[in-house]
Amino acid sequence: MTKRKVLIMGAAGRDFHNFNVFYRDNEDYEVVAFTATQIPDIAGRKYPAELAGRLYPQGIPILPEEQMPEIIRDRGVDEVVFAYSDVAYPYVMRRAAIANAAGADFTMLGPNQVMLKPSKPLVAICAARTGCGKSQVSRKVFEMLSQKYKVAAIRHPMPYGDLVRQAVQRFASYDDLDDHHCTIEEREEYEPYIDMGGVVYAGVDYERILREAEKEADVIIWDGGNNDFAFYRPDLYITIVDPHRAGHELAYYPGEVNVRMADVVIVNKVDTADEKDIQQVENNVKLVNPHASIIRAESPVTIEDGSIRGKKTLVIEDGPTLTHGEMRYGAGIVAARQAGAEVIDPRPYATGSIKQAFKKYSHLENVLPALGYGKKQVKELEDTINRAEAEVVLSATPIDLRRVVNVNKPLVRVKYGVGSEAAKKLQQVLSDFEQRHL
Repeated sequence: MTKRKVLIMGAAGRDFHNFNVFYRDNEDYEVVAFTATQIPDIAGRKYPAELAGRLYPQGIPILPEEQMPEIIRDRGVDEVVFAYSDVAYPYVMRRAAIANAAGADFTMLGPNQVMLKPSKPLVAICAARTGCGKSQVSRKVFEMLSQKYKVAAIRHPMPYGDLVRQAVQRFASYDDLDDHHCTIEEREEYEPYIDMGGVVYAGVDYERILREAEKEADVIIWDGGNNDFAFYRPDLYITIVDPHRAGHELAYYPGEVNVRMADVVIVNKVDTADEKDIQQVENNVKLVNPHASIIRAESPVTIEDGSIRGKKTLVIEDGPTLTHGEMRYGAGIVAARQAGAEVIDPRPYATGSIKQAFKKYSHLENVLPALGYGKKQVKELEDTINRAEAEVVLSATPIDLRRVVNVNKPLVRVKYGVGSEAAKKLQQVLSDFEQRHL
């Protein structure tokens, strides 16, 4: 039987997982390459032989997505597999058109093919879009379950460095973050668990990661990335939606998959959203998943210390939320407005890739995305912050940026969480989960 030649489109996450679970040891297929997008400095590398398995002793090349038609033609590709997240439906189907026009089939693997089965009870927390507030819900679930059980969190992949060394990562201290040379994006997701005394796993090979986490946990939390669906078959599926982007829950892939699969849908940020948008989101959820429970949740913001009223303030927000999440602002701008700060435009001070990001994401005006996918970009972020003519920096990233960049002006942190009424309802959901599975 002739092997089908496959090209996997990805962004160093879902694509690697799909390969590991479905293609790695599958002799019916030959994966000729991955394509890369979204993440800087991934293209031009290889998925290493140590992870690719016996069928790929030379590893697998990772090539720019822009070269897809040529790759299909030159390598005789039969099938293109789409494997990354938080993209609008027209974007997905345009890639399908490119693949079909070049002669290849276009495929998206579903949960039955790529969801792994855990041996311990598992709660999956996913979202309809990047920046819905998934991480704060994940941390609240971790906090609640940790009162009774040993809990391990497993975070959606962000392997931007040495893939072999990053195959299975366990983070329980700041030293672990430093040892693995974590980027700002990684630290934003891992540090809050460490601050709560928790353990979080991540990496590349999610079957091995799962089996390691199961050794030390009574229950596992899947902390999803972007709006990807879970890598593991959950016992409780929670999906977060955002009324600030009403309608997106049915317009982005694979966010709608999460909405349709959810046991519980949390409509977040209701304290800063219009009621008509909240109702639109709820109606859309009921349309595609009438059996899901719906919880409205406030997302209160607090400024840690220091007054910013009337001061020229540079606001820094979570990077992915603003970039491919397409938000114009986040918790930092909300807090700045509430505190009466004078928010400055960061664009005149941007350098290097930060300046390019403002050109690419032209919807951004008065907020600086905390981009830091590597040492070079972290330095460019630092330079942008220090060049800014501001009296104070207001940082709404989940980490203390001062651990990563040298800031030449006072930095005040913004924190955000789950509102008290939503927390009570979430506690009841988890109590029901405990009775069934723990």
